[in-house]
Amino acid sequence: MTAQLLSDAADPATDRTVVGENLSLPLFRTLSGVLAGHPYLKVVVDRAENTWHLLDTAAHPFHVNYVATRVLGMELAALDAELDAFNASVYMDPGRRFLLGVLSLHTGEDAEGRERPFLVLETTEADTMSGELLAFFYEFVRARVDGRLPVLLKPANHGQEEELAAISERLVPRILSHELFGSRTRTPLNPGEVTGRLRFFRTNEEYAAAEAGLGWADIVAMPCLPDDVPRVAGFLNTAQITPLSHTNVLASGWGIPNAIVRDLEQLVERDGLDGAWVRYRVGEDEISLERLEEEPVLRAPAWHQQRIRLEPPLLEDAPVLSLHRLRSADRDRYGTKAANLGELHHVLDSRTADLTAFYGRPRPPRDDLYGHLATRFGLSDPSVPELRARAADFVAGTVGAPEGVALPFALQQHFLASSPALQQGIGKLKMALELDATEVLDPLCLQLQQLIRHTPVPESVTRQISQAFPVPPAELGRLVVRSSSNAEDLPGFSAAGVYDSVTTVHGTGELLDAVRQVWASLVSPRSVRLRHQVGISLDDTYMGVIIQEYVPASLGGVLVTCDPTRREDFRNVYLNCSPGSPEQVVDGSVLPQQYLYNVVEGGGRTVALGSWGDGLPAATRARLADLSLTGRLLQSHFSGSDFGGADVDKPLDIEWLMTERGDFRLVQIRPYAL
Repeated sequence: MTAQLLSDAADPATDRTVVGENLSLPLFRTLSGVLAGHPYLKVVVDRAENTWHLLDTAAHPFHVNYVATRVLGMELAALDAELDAFNASVYMDPGRRFLLGVLSLHTGEDAEGRERPFLVLETTEADTMSGELLAFFYEFVRARVDGRLPVLLKPANHGQEEELAAISERLVPRILSHELFGSRTRTPLNPGEVTGRLRFFRTNEEYAAAEAGLGWADIVAMPCLPDDVPRVAGFLNTAQITPLSHTNVLASGWGIPNAIVRDLEQLVERDGLDGAWVRYRVGEDEISLERLEEEPVLRAPAWHQQRIRLEPPLLEDAPVLSLHRLRSADRDRYGTKAANLGELHHVLDSRTADLTAFYGRPRPPRDDLYGHLATRFGLSDPSVPELRARAADFVAGTVGAPEGVALPFALQQHFLASSPALQQGIGKLKMALELDATEVLDPLCLQLQQLIRHTPVPESVTRQISQAFPVPPAELGRLVVRSSSNAEDLPGFSAAGVYDSVTTVHGTGELLDAVRQVWASLVSPRSVRLRHQVGISLDDTYMGVIIQEYVPASLGGVLVTCDPTRREDFRNVYLNCSPGSPEQVVDGSVLPQQYLYNVVEGGGRTVALGSWGDGLPAATRARLADLSLTGRLLQSHFSGSDFGGADVDKPLDIEWLMTERGDFRLVQIRPYAL
């Protein structure tokens, strides 16, 4: 068979694309690039010509451009004008001429423990190949790859997994995404680059002994970092965690690199990295840790001089209100979380918000993504008002907002003012902060927290809380009490996981204890230190409280309306879940299942199964696809100009649960910092 070279570059000599040649490992290495740490090669099977094209990765970044311009002779401008229709013809048409895929190179072990390379074939995530077409694709490629190289097919989405279920693995050997990447040695979590001193801790005890001495120039490495880790230069984990863990949310909000490096202990021992100065870089496709021979001259990071100013809170008397009576503007009286939940009630009840703005933005060469959204809704060429109305109905039919009440800042103020001892404790803490006497902050904070937890709640405050419910709290069953401060979810200051919530509360006595615990978390040593570092004054910091009825959950978790590991990806939503309530996902007590859902073309795929051996049923995954689309639609409102935002591309962090009846409830909505 004769190899043919094609090029769409100005100089054909720079393009090594091969047509019709069998693939050997040396040829693969010649043509391949690197993606997610693995060499990969784009392939195009032309069924009409019974041949395939092995694309030079450096010359051809996109399958579609190559097929259109080099095979079909189209002008690039013509392709751009009809890009979505052309994509549908090569990714979704059952009778398509071209089959587009990627071969990636991996290494495994044979029966004798020796390393052995193997290839993995997959399509794009939006491809809707049938089982029959997938089998043809695999057999075509397998017949043209060096027989010494094993080839496995990796389904690109849940639909392909279901299509392949009826086909024998002897005919189409396969590997699932979570099987391929679940044991990956190195995984980027949050991109960034920093120079600092590596501090490696093998155990929590080692970390605890050194925690007080950690500073802004340290890169902290250990199996799993605790949620209360201080603000440092970077994170490294040696055990598996999720991109939606509290520590990675902190890394994202702080703009510091974070990654999983499971062989870090060997690297530390081999290169003597513990305590060494290193240059640490996390990118989408690589993680590097370079030892420096000399101690660098470092400047304190920008956040160390940063000063965040809060809008003055409104402390005039305000009633305890049902969540559905709040709007976003009430954040200055009830806190951000409570105001966001009130706004969610308004969006669901009124159905007047524009939830399509994200899809209305230009995505060059596309003018917008309205057509994709219409397809998801089963609409044919709707007007923009029709699409907006359908989006509002879809969201209202998919999720509900939690019932509950919100306690205003004024109630906390009345409580604090009721006790001279509390006022004295607050005065001492303010004085220490003004003098920057950080060495006495922790004991002062702990003493003040103890006072808050044990100071009696004034009768007037107790009465306002009790009267907010239709029946006495003792008759309400289990309650959940959550924090809602004005000093969180700010640009440059996330505060994820910093303030307390109490998820098991029964009766009036426990309710008052839980409210005081939430109030006390505002002056925890960690929260005070973090706010002090960015110049947030204690005088401007207040805590509202959300009280909700507990809703039993069959499934719960967190989703963010982006792919945290690939910032430029506008298609996907990342979702974590585990059986039961979302709290165990949020607090990191379990390793959740992880999914990516494409909210443009549709489809989803399993990233990891976490602590559970089996994935979710197909029907449940389909429901999660609807939930993911709902999250992206809500992003249009909560990040858009109607909500005081300026960029509908800014993602949301949504905590959710599925009730035992199969309904979704959103229990928290906040910005997700990128």
